[in-house]
Amino acid sequence: MVMFLGKKVLAAGCFDLLHYGHLKYLEEAKKLGGKGAELIVVVARDTTVIKRKGHPPVMGEEHRRALVEALKPVDRAILGGTEMDTAKVIREVKPDIVVLGYDQDDLATSVASQSSAYKVVRLRKYGDVSSSTIRGLIYSDTKKLNRS
Repeated sequence: MVMFLGKKVLAAGCFDLLHYGHLKYLEEAKKLGGKGAELIVVVARDTTVIKRKGHPPVMGEEHRRALVEALKPVDRAILGGTEMDTAKVIREVKPDIVVLGYDQDDLATSVASQSSAYKVVRLRKYGDVSSSTIRGLIYSDTKKLNRS
């Protein structure tokens, strides 16, 4: 059994088309907990990605969860609720710190209204690439190839 001496940090996201910005977000989230921190990451369900982004993820939820959990700063990755029930996840995890990404305005309101038992920290964008940018480039190149 691993003993964590630092704070429990909770981060969340879709993590579809994993990229450098995701890694930096998770590294910085873990640092917020101090030495010996535990980083738990909530990976959005496929249904949540469709509702939030308007399209299905490229990779399924279990594949995204496994990839996130394999990253060095992550201690545990879990799937969110069927409706990304933020309150339920927070009650179960009992974090000291909840970390939000630069683009998680929809979660900010929900998280802020839950409790004052934890600190909420919003992190900035890391790098100039996003999953949406990568997705656009892939689909743009695919369309060009299909025209040839």
